[in-house]
Amino acid sequence: MVDHKQILGFVIALLMLSTGCEIDQPVLDPSSGYPTDIGAIMETQCAVTGCHDAVSNGAAAGLNLETWETLFQGSRNNAAIIPYRPDQSFMMFFVNTYEELGPSLTPQMPYGTDPLSKSEVLMIENWIEQGAPNKDGFVKFSDAAERKKIYILNQGCDLLGVMDKETKLMMRYIDIGASAVTESPHFIHMSEDGLYYYVCYYTSNVFHKFRSMDDALVGEADIGFGSWNTFALSADGTTAFVVDLSASGSVAVVDVETMTMIVKYAGAGLFDWPHGSMVKDANTLYISAQFGNFLYKIDISDIQNPNIEKVVLGTGESPSAASKYDAHEMRYIPDKTEYAVTCQESGEVRFFDATTDSLLAVVSTGDFPQEISVSSSTPYLFVTCMEDESTFPGTTGSVAVIDYTTHTLVKSIYTGHQPHGLEVDDEEKIVYVLNRNATSEGPAPHHVTDCGGRNGYMTIIDIGLLELTGYKAELSVDPIYMAIRE
Repeated sequence: MVDHKQILGFVIALLMLSTGCEIDQPVLDPSSGYPTDIGAIMETQCAVTGCHDAVSNGAAAGLNLETWETLFQGSRNNAAIIPYRPDQSFMMFFVNTYEELGPSLTPQMPYGTDPLSKSEVLMIENWIEQGAPNKDGFVKFSDAAERKKIYILNQGCDLLGVMDKETKLMMRYIDIGASAVTESPHFIHMSEDGLYYYVCYYTSNVFHKFRSMDDALVGEADIGFGSWNTFALSADGTTAFVVDLSASGSVAVVDVETMTMIVKYAGAGLFDWPHGSMVKDANTLYISAQFGNFLYKIDISDIQNPNIEKVVLGTGESPSAASKYDAHEMRYIPDKTEYAVTCQESGEVRFFDATTDSLLAVVSTGDFPQEISVSSSTPYLFVTCMEDESTFPGTTGSVAVIDYTTHTLVKSIYTGHQPHGLEVDDEEKIVYVLNRNATSEGPAPHHVTDCGGRNGYMTIIDIGLLELTGYKAELSVDPIYMAIRE
């Protein structure tokens, strides 16, 4: 007797074997925007129920991988993928379980299931190296040459971070410096027209010029080896005065159009630990003395033969290099009638008359005040107090808000661990703050790269409320200074 059930089962098995690949083949969403091979991974193993889909991503760090566009909306830790840089794309570290392919982090992704194969990890890595384009070959942020940008120096890894100002997402990471040895980019400044920006390095012999349209290195000046901490651009933007912080420091004067050094102000006893820099006009340059009670005021009307004098920070005092106020940085208020000086040893900001250099007021801040950024739309200047452990017990760091019209401390704000660089954005009425997070007392970083070290992060102050917003972006190692291209 024929067993019809057995025959039917045999036929079904044959059909499944002959068409099994078609039955198992996932149906991909053509509107996802991913290239086909990448979409096959993202849509079937990542953007699934309970993980990185539109419904569940809130419990998955806010990272929605359903489409190429939502991928580039980032996560609560900022951009998961940096075009051209798999070594800086933290998503790579969570999907990679192969030691020879670089860092691996937990929890392993895809979560709770088999890891990606080595070929799949390599496929994602190669895709990112090519810019992580969509199915049409478009690389995110490659349009709009006039895009507004935020530039962030990460001195622990010689990395320049380029962030999209509109979305506050990291677009690119660029290796900078002239040597394979870490040179620690320390200071960045935009040209007045926004076409170029310049970078000096803490341990190097070069001064660099970049074009902001495409972030290409377009000039390099050899200024001799030094601890180049800051620089100021001349009033007409054609000259940079680059400051070497050392016991017998110097100032390299660079023509930024030809990127050649014009002259170097140097000599035994000429400058003791010079640091901050500021130009008043075509004739006057100020440089702070990192240790002591004075500033250097330099007549540069004859650029080859500067006339250097000292401005004391305390009324009636004589210049001394003994640690007392220890001026770190200086900035003018918007109308340039006064300037403010951060004094890291005494924990103060001192205000001076810009015409007479006479002391006007002293405002106490948190410990170790460092950088200054001044608002032109409000009467506030903001000062990072990097090692302040008094204002907010149990934490390290604060930002002091000072009314420069009344010379009063308005408020102190905790922005994160060890704040240093900061920049006022009067257009958006916010202040960007870079938190170095260099010591282990700070929050554990979300991820690490093969550079090692502890990642810092950026937070934002709402100027209207004088409160932190909910924004926090993890950066690279030791974010130290920043500039905005409007």
